[in-house]
Amino acid sequence: MTAQVFIDGAVGTTGLEIAERLSSRSEFSLITLDETRRKDATARREALNDADFVVLCLPDDAAREAVAMIDPASKARVIDASSAHRVADGWTYGFPELTGRDAVASARLVSNPGCYPT
Repeated sequence: MTAQVFIDGAVGTTGLEIAERLSSRSEFSLITLDETRRKDATARREALNDADFVVLCLPDDAAREAVAMIDPASKARVIDASSAHRVADGWTYGFPELTGRDAVASARLVSNPGCYPT
């Protein structure tokens, strides 16, 4: 089975790099929104909730807004590349040497450690 991945912010530098890396992986299929639908809240909400994995490549406020659009019953697992949720309750800090590999692997909400975590 192919996992559906939605990269919110896919046209920015980080999003483009992640999309390029995932595009060659047969176990992932990218959910994409064309330019006219990228800023459409309904289209984004649908993509965020239909995905198995969501990668947020957004500024902090936009990342918080995107998370609020995800239904709590959604199957989506979220990785936030911003600093918006880095130390937020309910989020697992994505630094396996600190939080443990199993904690990161099983988390529904993972915050990216950023550039200088050590």
